[in-house]
Amino acid sequence: MHGTPLGLRPAPAATCRGHPAATTGTRFPAKPEPRGFVRGNQMTLPLQGVRVLAVEQYGAGPFGTQHLADLGAEVIKIENRCTGGDYARTLGPYFADGDAGDDASLFFQAVNRNKRSMTLDLGNPAARRIFERLVAGADAVANNLRGDVPDRLGLTYSALNGTNPAIVCAHCSAYGRGGPRRNWPGYDFLMQAEAGYFHMSGEPDTPPTRMGLSIVDFMAGTYLALGLVSGVLGARASGVGRDVDVNLFDTALFNLSYLSAWALNADFDPRRMERSAHASLVPCQLYRTRDGWIYVMCNKERFWPEFCEAIGCPELSDDSRFRNFDERRKRRKELADILDTALSTATTADWLQRLQGRVPVAPVRTPREALDDPDLRAEAKIETLSRGDGSEFRLLRSPITCGVAGASQACPPMGRDTDAILVALGYSREDIAEFRAMQLI
Repeated sequence: MHGTPLGLRPAPAATCRGHPAATTGTRFPAKPEPRGFVRGNQMTLPLQGVRVLAVEQYGAGPFGTQHLADLGAEVIKIENRCTGGDYARTLGPYFADGDAGDDASLFFQAVNRNKRSMTLDLGNPAARRIFERLVAGADAVANNLRGDVPDRLGLTYSALNGTNPAIVCAHCSAYGRGGPRRNWPGYDFLMQAEAGYFHMSGEPDTPPTRMGLSIVDFMAGTYLALGLVSGVLGARASGVGRDVDVNLFDTALFNLSYLSAWALNADFDPRRMERSAHASLVPCQLYRTRDGWIYVMCNKERFWPEFCEAIGCPELSDDSRFRNFDERRKRRKELADILDTALSTATTADWLQRLQGRVPVAPVRTPREALDDPDLRAEAKIETLSRGDGSEFRLLRSPITCGVAGASQACPPMGRDTDAILVALGYSREDIAEFRAMQLI
């Protein structure tokens, strides 16, 4: 049957009017074809056929599930209308043209495209049966709630495996779901401060400085997406789901990567370096040009003689003081003075023309300058999305390309898909009206 709003086969009829029971083994109707799906031998988006229920808000969780949606998963964003839904929906200061509506915030749209929106009050016990019907036909439930909340709302594997033994419950909290800080709120900038990012950012003589981006949120969301997909892959092979956990604090620490290995195993404490220099690679920092700055990154020894020749100082590569990374690191300041003098003879644009593609270099640009790069338009890395009122806004495309260029959709107003999803689950219009009267949806 293909008469429902989703073009899906309805679930079995309700067992009692207005309060259908969640029947173990009953599956949510077959998942719809995603954006970019092409029949026949053509490639589809890789997560076609994966359904994710997202109980999320603000940054990290939505950023992670947007990865999944961009890759073809059906992501159903579940919001509580009684509390205003995801509070990022109204977060300014910038909004799409025609800024009326709870889908106008550009912050919100930047991390929620390609999702569907359903309202459901998970804190209301009467809504549990509806949620369990959703879970019965889903692959995963993702959340980025405070560490103690998933247990309270019943979003864990132990709470949901009776409904769907293969369900994957992916959690992204501030400090984890166990331990003494599980009920602490936590945000990106706090993690940057506590994990040492402030200590390493900025110039040595400035106060501790955060990074300019919410990089911990973005990385935690990405780890959430990776963990969820891995869990689903395992569940499809074994029939058994699981809990998957990431948290902001662990992410912030793990991102220290080789710096943490050095600090754990040697007498090394990462610190701020002048001109954004690398701790061990030289030259790898900002250098002065006639009209500004250029970043040079000779991260392999083979680039050093190439760079010396290109800037008109071939003798530097044969100078015993600068023959390798160890020697150059000992004389970092001395070499910086020499390179500043050489590079100050021409503009940044001149040096880029001479060096790009030959030696790793980059201009220092503002974000707006970076986004105005004509190559972005030439390579179609920016797309235009339309809201229901016809207003448009632009977003960067996903950095993950996989052979299918489906057109992205703006996240709809809160709850736009609620009725269609409930009808596809087998609920009647009378049922839905009663749910609404009870403020369940």
